[in-house]
Amino acid sequence: MSAKKGFCDLGFAKLDIDRTKRKGFAEVIYCPGKDRAHLREIAKKIIKAKQDLLLTKLDKAAFSFLKKIIPALKYNPLAKIGYLLAKPKTLSKASVLVVSAGTSDIPVAEEAAQTLEIMGNRVERLYDVGVAGVHRLMDNIEKLKSAQVIIVVAGMEGALPSLVSGLVKAPIIAVPTSCGYGSSFSGLAALLTMLNGCSPGVTVVNIDNGFGAGYFASLINRG
Repeated sequence: MSAKKGFCDLGFAKLDIDRTKRKGFAEVIYCPGKDRAHLREIAKKIIKAKQDLLLTKLDKAAFSFLKKIIPALKYNPLAKIGYLLAKPKTLSKASVLVVSAGTSDIPVAEEAAQTLEIMGNRVERLYDVGVAGVHRLMDNIEKLKSAQVIIVVAGMEGALPSLVSGLVKAPIIAVPTSCGYGSSFSGLAALLTMLNGCSPGVTVVNIDNGFGAGYFASLINRG
């Protein structure tokens, strides 16, 4: 590791050891496409540097491989997140609400929720309240109004974030998912709906990017 440069050169990867100072959380590791041996060395180096380890889109087989080397590693199979905290986090006073339109959107919603919890945020969940049965959402209006930040996860036509934004004062982070029939184009339809929504106070992350939504919501909630 070069203290002057602020990163650790592993040859195949350059770990940003200074990211905690800049962003409040260590560099997060996106797992797909990475060799397992590389994942192992990256994870070991992060732990050796006494930083929080967060692995996203981690499949069960790769987790089992890493677990043999890092016995304390934890795993959320629904969110596909592996993690190990250097020390316990002090929970935020305000909470972030994670909302999913349907049950098929829950894995992405859980990725956002788990990311938030790892970063020390209080999290509430409100799942399966999409616009096809809007009374389910309205039955939870007080929970919506009490949140500091709201993440709204939806596939199909992606209409839910605009609706939620019109009901609350909190900023909304919209997450399109790849759930839907053929003309949803693997989440592109939901993404475009969210980008073109007329309700103010909504920002949009990429398709299935629950991690990105959780990270951004954490910056807002703890800032």
